[in-house]
Amino acid sequence: MFDFGNGPVPARRHVNGGGWVAETAQVDPAAYVGLDARVYGHAHVTRQARIYENARVSGQAVVSGRACVYGQAWVSDNAGISGQAWVCEQAIVRGGAYVYGHAGIYGHAQVFDRARVCDDARVSGNACVCGNARVCDDVWRGNGGEGVGSSPGMSLEEEFFSRIGGS
Repeated sequence: MFDFGNGPVPARRHVNGGGWVAETAQVDPAAYVGLDARVYGHAHVTRQARIYENARVSGQAVVSGRACVYGQAWVSDNAGISGQAWVCEQAIVRGGAYVYGHAGIYGHAQVFDRARVCDDARVSGNACVCGNARVCDDVWRGNGGEGVGSSPGMSLEEEFFSRIGGS
């Protein structure tokens, strides 16, 4: 039994790393769940994914491939992290967001709703990527709290570049 925050539930220590895994979650034996990391709800951690330090994966989130979630990062709801993407520090990926390729989310950044961050993109600081936004290629996004999302009357590209001052 382990208390993931809503009362004790049946759980076990993962064979590879010793982190806590709820009986309702699925973690492949090859995946790594570090001693202080937690995987709960109906989350899935597959292949050679790594969850460590104080990171959490919950809800129906999926972390796969060689993706890493660490620091105090949290991946929840129906979010997905795959490929060699990484989420760290206090970053949060939630909702139906998907981070893949070699993308990185860090700082206090948040990615949520149906947003996608891919390729070699980076989202950092207090940035929020939300709605149907897509941040891809080698874009770096960090700011003092503004976000990238879908605004009425503006394409995602127009809104993104208007917020970062590009063209």
